[in-house]
Amino acid sequence: MEEWQINFEWLRVRHFVKKRFAHRKLPDMQTVLFLVGLQELGQIKTEFEKEEKQDLIQLGAMATLSTLGYYEELSRDPEGWPVYNLLKTPPKMELSDQTALLKEAVVRYFIQNNLLEEE
Repeated sequence: MEEWQINFEWLRVRHFVKKRFAHRKLPDMQTVLFLVGLQELGQIKTEFEKEEKQDLIQLGAMATLSTLGYYEELSRDPEGWPVYNLLKTPPKMELSDQTALLKEAVVRYFIQNNLLEEE
């Protein structure tokens, strides 16, 4: 995908999440990754401790980066959390490039899971 396409689709993802969850403002990357983590976890729970929220953001990052071949889901742990295996280490890059990589991964995740078609 070209940069303009990624940015356009990233904005679509943010608007989708805003509308779907009745947010007042567009969600940031951490919010989107948290929601992806919730989806991947597949457990209904209304309250999470701070560490669990951080784990959900990390889970969301791994799930989205799996669309670019960086991770693969191996199994589930005894508590039902997905366990991922690192397939390749992302190259060293500037923060702006890391953000661009995550945007592309999130966009691909939403497209591959047909989440944007519900708009």
